[in-house]
Amino acid sequence: MNAMIIDPKDNVAVAIEPIAAGDTVTYLAQGESVTLTAAQDITIYHKLATRAIAQGEPVVKYGEHIGIATAPIAAGAHVHVHNVVSPQEDRQAKE
Repeated sequence: MNAMIIDPKDNVAVAIEPIAAGDTVTYLAQGESVTLTAAQDITIYHKLATRAIAQGEPVVKYGEHIGIATAPIAAGAHVHVHNVVSPQEDRQAKE
């Protein structure tokens, strides 16, 4: 296991060790081992998409909506400030 999710609603996993592009990412989801291929290098404790996330779709970590995808995010891709806006930033942009 080199990544983890907390809640079945999560669409991102957290890397628990550095992951290189092309590496197999393995995590447990509802007691089952799930694997996918890292599309990019993922720094330890950073997020990666567990499935494709569409532009405008909520990003969910630990069962909580933590932001909105600002661009399409492929499964296995790094999820961070370059492709997600936080709910607070989203609210400020609308004001």
